[in-house]
Amino acid sequence: MGWYKKYLPVFEKPFSETPQETIELVKANLERIQSKDPIATVAIIAYNEETRLLSCIWSLSDSKCKYPIEIIGIDNNSTDRTADVYKSVNLPFFHETKKGPGYARNRGLFEGKGKYYLCIDSDTLYPERYVEKMIDVLEKPGNVAVSASYSYVPDKNFPKLYLWFYELVRDIHLYLLSFRNPVWCVRGAVFAHNAVLAREIGGYRVHITRGEDGSMAFDLAKFGKIRFKRGSKTRAYTCTKSLGADGPFLKAFLKRVAESLKGIRRYFFFTGDSDKNPKYDKR
Repeated sequence: MGWYKKYLPVFEKPFSETPQETIELVKANLERIQSKDPIATVAIIAYNEETRLLSCIWSLSDSKCKYPIEIIGIDNNSTDRTADVYKSVNLPFFHETKKGPGYARNRGLFEGKGKYYLCIDSDTLYPERYVEKMIDVLEKPGNVAVSASYSYVPDKNFPKLYLWFYELVRDIHLYLLSFRNPVWCVRGAVFAHNAVLAREIGGYRVHITRGEDGSMAFDLAKFGKIRFKRGSKTRAYTCTKSLGADGPFLKAFLKRVAESLKGIRRYFFFTGDSDKNPKYDKR
């Protein structure tokens, strides 16, 4: 699958090197897709992501969607040219001065007009039917949220073959989780949910370092079903930043395997939110 390669010329490249024709193309695409009466808000959160943000926006601007949507951005108090990227393509965006993904996602949630909310990470690329297929799931009665599978863009530290093997093991893990505990499949970059319910319960938790997305899934599960979407039409591609934080490939792979084995009981038994850290109790 090579659709994401279209966006690599500006992926992880300085914004100053972006061709003007690419900026104009993205700008025209956004004008075509933006709705004043959207059913869903597609919110891109970004903190110091000037080298990846435009490629993310470009991929979303190519969306083919039968539903009216709006795409907005949130600049989470960046110190680089993140805001300039939003401005260059005329994408509506908001400055959120409180740092953290919880604060950034909340800003998009409460500024958005849609009854559905699609979480977008600025270091990730999305296939053209991603938005439509995620909304399809949310439109079905009883569903309150959906998460999707994802892959990594290969680089010199994480070659394609290594990533294929890693993702195979990871995908099997998520597939098994999806039967009894789909809430544990949730990843913020590929997460969408009912916005009305999310606003009613007060939005995302902010007093946690990470896990605001999974915590939202746990909270929403009280109202309906959490779904896990697999397949090429919703499989996004993200950078290897999170993998790189764990060290070389083998170390990263063994760490993720250990995490999977630790939670193996979730394959067979519903665990609800029993494993949640007490600090999650504060929003």
